Amino acid sequence: MREIGVDLSGRTPQKLSDELAEWADVVVTMGCGDACPYIPGKRYIDWDLPDPKGLPLDEVRALRDDIAHRTEALVREL
Repeated sequence: MREIGVDLSGRTPQKLSDELAEWADVVVTMGCGDACPYIPGKRYIDWDLPDPKGLPLDEVRALRDDIAHRTEALVREL
């Protein structure tokens, strides 16, 4: 991410909690399936994406770019 000017050094992945899901208008999950909290009335979108941990750098870059394109499309849709 640093390659594209995004500093994530102070960030760590976190599990989607009920509180985070409640706060959002749209909940985008990344393959957590039934393990994700469900809040009635929320719009859920599941992007079945691989965990980047341990992937070769070129695959992580491709995944990053895929997420960016999906996010841009979602923003345009909203």
